[in-house]
Amino acid sequence: MQTSALPDLAHTDTKPMHWLATAAAMAAVVAGAGLFQPDASAQASTPRTTAAHRQHEDAATAPDPAKAAFPLDCGNVGTTVAKQAPGDLDGDDRPETVAVVHCAAGSGTPPSGVYVLTQTDGAAPRIVATLVDPAQQLSIGDFAVRDGVISATLLGYSSSSVPSCCPDQQEKVTWQWQNGAFVRSGRTYGPASTGA
Repeated sequence: MQTSALPDLAHTDTKPMHWLATAAAMAAVVAGAGLFQPDASAQASTPRTTAAHRQHEDAATAPDPAKAAFPLDCGNVGTTVAKQAPGDLDGDDRPETVAVVHCAAGSGTPPSGVYVLTQTDGAAPRIVATLVDPAQQLSIGDFAVRDGVISATLLGYSSSSVPSCCPDQQEKVTWQWQNGAFVRSGRTYGPASTGA
């Protein structure tokens, strides 16, 4: 066996006193960490809420479209809330709900309406804006509310001879609250376009 030319290092030869000193140092670190916890009543100057957390909070307090009365003439079949999304659209820290609603047809593609709902404490949800009127004979494809912007793909028909199952026109639109009204912007795609 060949011996090392280097002298023995002190830290490689552990003794009970070494372990006792290590344990005492670790206990001091843990105790110190417990003393220096942040004040539970203090709030950070910049809240760190994620978009998913904010959307969950909005959904919990946003108006429920199932409790709203929509201006659709559906006879005895009633209405269907096909899509909905909460969000603070006007910056007042109270979420609104945007709902895509159509008549509850058993088949086919009934035209949709897109409505913005608000609600005051104890009152029923009420419509404050109609973004798409069912009289326009449009249906809604993609739909989302993010960061105060409503986006949707509007699906329509180039003529009355196009079957209602198969809209041949689309328009990608957004609405955003500006100066007391929802301002719409968008881009129309013609019959032969895929929208890409």
